[in-house]
Amino acid sequence: MQRVDRIDDAISLPELTLRGIILGALITVVFTASNIYLGLKVGLTFSSAIPAAVISMAVLRLFPGANILENNMVQTQASAAGTLSSIIFILPGLVMLGHWQGFPFWQTLSICAAGGMLGVIFSIPLRHAMVVKSDLPYPEGVAAAEILRVGSASQAPGETRQATGLADLLAGGVAAGLFSFAAGGLRVLAEGANAWLAAGASVVRLSMGFSLALVGAGYLVGIVGGLAMLLGLVLTWGVAVPWLTAITPMPAGATLASFGTSVWSSQARFIGAGTIGIAAIWTLATLFKPMVEGVRASMGALRGNGRGQGAEEGGEMARTQRDLPAVWIGAITLVLLAVLAVTFGHFLAPSPLDAGAMWRLVACAVLFAFVFGFLVAAACGYMAGLVGSSASPISGIGIIAVILVSLLILGVGTLDGLMGTPEGGRFAIALAIFTTSAVVAVASIANDNLQDLKTGWLVGATPWRQQVALLIGCAVGAAVIPPVLELLYNAYGFAGALPRADMDPGQALAAPQATLMTAIATGIFTHQLNWTMILIGVALGVVLIAIDEMLRRRGGVARLPVLAVGIGIYLPPTISSALVVGAVLSWWLLRGERRRAEARGDDVTLAVAHAERRGTLLASGLIVGESLVGVALAGIIGLSGKEAPLALVDAGFATTAEWLGLAVFVLVCVGFYRRVLAAR
Repeated sequence: MQRVDRIDDAISLPELTLRGIILGALITVVFTASNIYLGLKVGLTFSSAIPAAVISMAVLRLFPGANILENNMVQTQASAAGTLSSIIFILPGLVMLGHWQGFPFWQTLSICAAGGMLGVIFSIPLRHAMVVKSDLPYPEGVAAAEILRVGSASQAPGETRQATGLADLLAGGVAAGLFSFAAGGLRVLAEGANAWLAAGASVVRLSMGFSLALVGAGYLVGIVGGLAMLLGLVLTWGVAVPWLTAITPMPAGATLASFGTSVWSSQARFIGAGTIGIAAIWTLATLFKPMVEGVRASMGALRGNGRGQGAEEGGEMARTQRDLPAVWIGAITLVLLAVLAVTFGHFLAPSPLDAGAMWRLVACAVLFAFVFGFLVAAACGYMAGLVGSSASPISGIGIIAVILVSLLILGVGTLDGLMGTPEGGRFAIALAIFTTSAVVAVASIANDNLQDLKTGWLVGATPWRQQVALLIGCAVGAAVIPPVLELLYNAYGFAGALPRADMDPGQALAAPQATLMTAIATGIFTHQLNWTMILIGVALGVVLIAIDEMLRRRGGVARLPVLAVGIGIYLPPTISSALVVGAVLSWWLLRGERRRAEARGDDVTLAVAHAERRGTLLASGLIVGESLVGVALAGIIGLSGKEAPLALVDAGFATTAEWLGLAVFVLVCVGFYRRVLAAR
């Protein structure tokens, strides 16, 4: 099979086509819904670039004239929209706070679209220095480019066309979808198992989650991140919770489960917030100098858009160097700022403020979203290139943003009299959450876009067309997010926020980041934030950073990603445990393939790369399959008005369901291992 090289500047192929835009929009709906469900359930999202590229190649090869650049545009559009769903890390806090009773379509769409499109605009001046001239690895971007190259390879006479990998993606999706339907729909399989034990005055929890989507997510995270999450899990449930429950009086009538969960959510979880916050600050500090240099170089290349770096001798900019013209960037930026101002104005219209005070707060919110958004866009873009989009600390950025904007609004609101009444105080907290939503949208999109632009650079795409595709992806994703959020909220509810009194809190979506950031914002405005636990987390993070720096200087592969430790602390243990299983499965599988290749005398690098590709597609399929079934079940629950309309068993089947769930979970993991290592 002939490998497709980078398309030359002199060659012009159809890229941004109508059929590609339509296909990208359809894929967008699927991956945005999947990411929203996964993010609300477990606090993680996945990069949709690779599965989107696989689906695009499988579909477009059915049409004449399809090419690698058209496939690249489809995955670019779908990837941007799937990434925009990270806004659910903070936006549900408005429902938890009681400010919203659902998700108003136009306000939700506007904050998502404006924030996401600003992320696209902010990433344009970074492209030249951070993508073209930089030696940053961009792991997801390089992997997506390689898949596009292999899948778009020309077919020699008599040669069988190489599979795109769609079969692996579908296999994972079907397996996880069936498991999720049996567990969440029929209720014949459990989604996890828990055991609560008393060790003297301490409460100990042993947990195992059976979510196949989490196994897929853990597989993509890898063994280093997985072991760091395991450390966070052990520190929380092996040290912090037992110690805190031992020194805290147990309320009368409380069970071990209710007492342990209460101590974890009100105290131990804030240790994770402190650890994540200091990890994000440390990352930003270490990247500040190269980030500033990259921005300066990129702005110089962008200025004039035709005579800077990358221009050919005749003065004409090479096709693969053409970004959106500066005049268009400026015009789009002004429009987006106007949209943000109108959106914030509409959000604050019911507040007990006069017009002058209200618009001062609107100006502060828009200015913060714009300035801090640009800073985190540059930082997240650099971090994505360094460690990949999935490992970038979006949660940490959100925590820093919600603290800073809360302090800003607290100061301005105090001067304007907003904090003088309980109603005004609630509006202030809500505005902090809403403003942070815009920042998270900017950060998440910038975090992903440079990966897409790296893919485009490697295959020879035209940058300005990719940037248009990214803007389209943000618009489509922003339109999908509000109805999916509304559907999931009404079907499952969120932790601490149920739309109906008769709903089962145990089935509520955890929305861990939104819960945590809402608690931080509320604590700042009410002066009741648990600073003790946050500072303990900061101190723990400093120690872990020092250890990680020592490991880095020694060289080798051993590292201790502090952000992952913090995530392991604040995620529920049923989530962290399944993630660890996926990470260990990844390590075990690739280690086994390496040994098999050595024994056969095969090229070890090629064998491992093949196994990695199949594993990535299977893992992505597990995530998408479970997530889509979760969204479909939400629709069934919403239409029926019943908690479990498809359940075949009652509560007495719970123990049997746990054992059955464990057995099927193990079988699927074994099947995953065997399929990846199947002969090529």
